Amino acid sequence: MTLTAEDRTAIIELISLHGHLVDGGELDRMDELFTADIRYDVTDLGGGIILGLAALREAALALGEANPVGHHVTNIVLRELADGTVRGLSKGIGVHADGTCASVTYEDVVARGDGGWRITHRKVVRRRVPLGGR
Repeated sequence: MTLTAEDRTAIIELISLHGHLVDGGELDRMDELFTADIRYDVTDLGGGIILGLAALREAALALGEANPVGHHVTNIVLRELADGTVRGLSKGIGVHADGTCASVTYEDVVARGDGGWRITHRKVVRRRVPLGGR
């Protein structure tokens, strides 16, 4: 399968929608972004691996005031994999209530299902050292 322009647009909008829903507290809409069995890996941030939509919602609620007030996604790059899934690589900037910011990389696997494109796996990688630590 070759990704069409429409597929690419849909996947980019999917990845971009994450910040709008989370920042708006619309955690009950996470099924618009992720599969029911999402594997959300925040090990690099000290949170381990979160499995499933309910656990992801609970983790966000448990983080409470420590959640960023703004999630900004940029530099989205998509690559189709041999199994028909898509690898999404993007940069995330989190703005906290105190004005501090943090940078991460989102490594996503996106698959098409009955409801359209959804993220099946997301790994969040901290960025704290310039030039990838080189």
